Amino acid sequence: MRKIMTVLLLALSFNGFAQETSEQEITKTLHWFMEGASVNSAAVHEGIWADELVYTSSSGKRFGKSELMDGVRSGGEITDDPLTNYYTAEDIQIAFYGETAVVNFTLVSHTDNNAGYSRETFLNSGVFVQRDGRWQAVNWNATRTASN
Repeated sequence: MRKIMTVLLLALSFNGFAQETSEQEITKTLHWFMEGASVNSAAVHEGIWADELVYTSSSGKRFGKSELMDGVRSGGEITDDPLTNYYTAEDIQIAFYGETAVVNFTLVSHTDNNAGYSRETFLNSGVFVQRDGRWQAVNWNATRTASN
């Protein structure tokens, strides 16, 4: 009986550790994506989006990875130093459903230029799956935050 309890406790501990590690990986991936999106990096976009991505933009348009990547590539990478527009992620919440993770967060768009500083927020949700040792989004929704 004692051996069974020990095995069960170890299994539960390992599962909690695995989930914590996965949560850290997704959080790191999300911050990596925010940095890459800030400079419109095609390589970063290519890495985070799964081939079967369904993306719903804050303007209400729905499209896949191919169309999204066309837009990224046509814009070119931003080389401004310092950046006048950049993105960060706040209030990150991650829930696991087997090998799938649902990520909800506030995307913050920062603009800091000669006209001053402004901040705009979007409520984003993504469904991530782990493949080949990395987390990729298969579904993404961006919604402009309602004004109070």
